[in-house]
Amino acid sequence: MIIVTGAAGFIGSCLIQKLNELNFNYIIAVDDFSFEEKNKNLIGKKIKERVERTQFFAWLDSNFREVEFIFHIGARTDTTEFDKAIFDDLNVNYSKEIWNRCVEYQIPLVYASSAATYGLGELGYDDDESKIPGLKPLNPYGDSKNDFDIWALQQEKKPFFWAGLKFFNVYGPNEYHKGRMASVIWHAFRQINEKGSLNLFRSHRPDYGDGEQMRDFIYVKDLIDVCIFFMEHRKNSGIYNLGTGIARSFNDLGKSTFAAMGKEAVINYIDTPIDIRDKYQYFTEANMTKLRQIGFTQPFHTLEDGVKDYVQNYLLKKAYW
Repeated sequence: MIIVTGAAGFIGSCLIQKLNELNFNYIIAVDDFSFEEKNKNLIGKKIKERVERTQFFAWLDSNFREVEFIFHIGARTDTTEFDKAIFDDLNVNYSKEIWNRCVEYQIPLVYASSAATYGLGELGYDDDESKIPGLKPLNPYGDSKNDFDIWALQQEKKPFFWAGLKFFNVYGPNEYHKGRMASVIWHAFRQINEKGSLNLFRSHRPDYGDGEQMRDFIYVKDLIDVCIFFMEHRKNSGIYNLGTGIARSFNDLGKSTFAAMGKEAVINYIDTPIDIRDKYQYFTEANMTKLRQIGFTQPFHTLEDGVKDYVQNYLLKKAYW
């Protein structure tokens, strides 16, 4: 029995699909299932039981003996939400409850952290756990993820295996429901479809050209492969970066999307909105040495290959994974 929280969401539903493909069908899906658009991500997937997020701890207390592994992917991920209480409730305290039960019931745990913890990258993008207390996230979402990472590292009692994964810029199928918070590739595809052109943010720094701001974009299928690796590996507990280790520009992303759609690139540059301009990251790149050193050797999709698969096999077909 494998539990996936955030099961109906983008990454959670992709994880369930991969588990099904590997013949893990005894899946307990935990989420708030009141959002019909999000529930479409679960159509056709093999799930033993759906458990409402608010009922999960009572359910786990009754069924823990059967649980083999917990993937805690569920979280409030809206970087434009500034009500700290929401994040304390859903991201920090809920995660602590899961952690404490994994300790008590001896259940291994993988949970989603975020590269949002790195803020503007003043301390770099190394998953060195000694640097985590000094990180300065830029919003309450990033704060909540960092707060939990710090708390987890401070605990004397830990699950016998646990890993926190700092997701960088994830893109891929099953994010139709995310709206403003969907990946740049999803937004680019929609813009190109509707207007035949793509708007990217102009640079407001002299050391970067327009559209040359860089991010570590990781295809969700690669991210899921790392989650599965940890489920099977079950040693080397700790907090790990999860990106590709190679930063790419938004111009590269735009051109890749046009190419995957078979269209000529037409890119325009618009001013970065004033309300986010001073908090806008110009560069992120995961140091992936730590994950490689414990034995994950699989190559990651290039941006071009990942975008091509996403656009041609999912977005153009309105398909789910």
